[in-house]
Amino acid sequence: MLNTPTISVREAARLLGIGESSAYTAIRNNQFPTPVIKIGGRYVIPTAPLRQLLGVDAPKEAA
Repeated sequence: MLNTPTISVREAARLLGIGESSAYTAIRNNQFPTPVIKIGGRYVIPTAPLRQLLGVDAPKEAA
């Protein structure tokens, strides 16, 4: 899941252990703990800052 450049708010909320509605509330209040990108009417979460927040290493490149 964290091997793509961005993930959905639903996926990010699950990884953070919060509900999707709580995640959207945090986004609207500028309180989400990582940067958020709005594309049209859709929000996506960049995975690099989310990995850093969670202390997860970047995925290894396939050999």
